Amino acid sequence: MAEIFESAGTALLYGLVGFVVMAVGFIALDLVTPGKLVHVVWTERNRGAAVLLAGQTIAIGLVIEQSIRASESEQGLAEGLFSTLLYGLAGVAVMTLISVIVGLLTPGRLGHAVLDDNGTSPHPAAWVQAAMYLGTAFMVGAAVS
Repeated sequence: MAEIFESAGTALLYGLVGFVVMAVGFIALDLVTPGKLVHVVWTERNRGAAVLLAGQTIAIGLVIEQSIRASESEQGLAEGLFSTLLYGLAGVAVMTLISVIVGLLTPGRLGHAVLDDNGTSPHPAAWVQAAMYLGTAFMVGAAVS
């Protein structure tokens, strides 16, 4: 029974680390997206912003999952949590950097294009940027595993 409680506690701690990384990812996305992301997604119901946020959230989850797998260490739980945090933050940094670079290379302003919601469907750039986040997550995940 003690092992179950220990495993549950470990899961909770890794979940908290994952939540922190997702929160940092949300803030990073908010900084590179025009407007306040919470308002754009939940109040304006912008489909492009929702696609982008969903893609980034899944991508961060993939990086965290691989980070947890890679964190299994004989050094103990604290080092595992710390390495998961660092790997996760590195993933957010790479995703954000790639987003900024692609934004500089594409015509117009990528952030504005992503939020160009015609009322029925998101701009194709939203899907492309969400896929870039997922592709980046697979690269970072492979690097940490």
